[in-house]
Amino acid sequence: MKYLIVGLGNIGQEYELTRHNIGFLVLDRLADIKKQTFSPGRYASTCMIKHKGRQIHLIKPATYMNLSGKAVSYWLQELKISRENMLVIVDDIALPFGKLRMRAKGSSAGHNGLQNIEDTLGGNDYPRLRFGIGSDFSKGQQADYVLSAFTKTEFNGILPLMDKSIDMALSFCSIGIGRTMDQYND
Repeated sequence: MKYLIVGLGNIGQEYELTRHNIGFLVLDRLADIKKQTFSPGRYASTCMIKHKGRQIHLIKPATYMNLSGKAVSYWLQELKISRENMLVIVDDIALPFGKLRMRAKGSSAGHNGLQNIEDTLGGNDYPRLRFGIGSDFSKGQQADYVLSAFTKTEFNGILPLMDKSIDMALSFCSIGIGRTMDQYND
């Protein structure tokens, strides 16, 4: 069985360790753990890992956040993977920092990357793992907040949260979304 895990983020060194790039950071860690490296591909950096007999393709869209749907659509078709076997890892300001929530479908909740995927695929019926980044910003400062680096305190606590995200993503690929949500969602 084949799966696609999409980590959302923005390319470029200036975005590398920002809250908006948590999807990229989680996939980078997963690739490191599995001793794999990303290679440039069409619309995304890609790599493939194996887990419990499954072939799992990881992509980090190179289209910038607001055009993530282009990379997602291309790789779903290229790899012949159904939406049900795709998981999108994304930052979420509506969740407190470190809260992780997996859903089988849902709204974009104002997230431009998710909205573009929804618009491109023609629906919101695809699994996603939301990584809470909190909402410690003043009115009108949302963009600055998500594009800023994690605080030192957040950064010091991020590794176990990334590892839990990885566990959830691998569980999604091995036991399915229902059982994974039952096991991990609070």
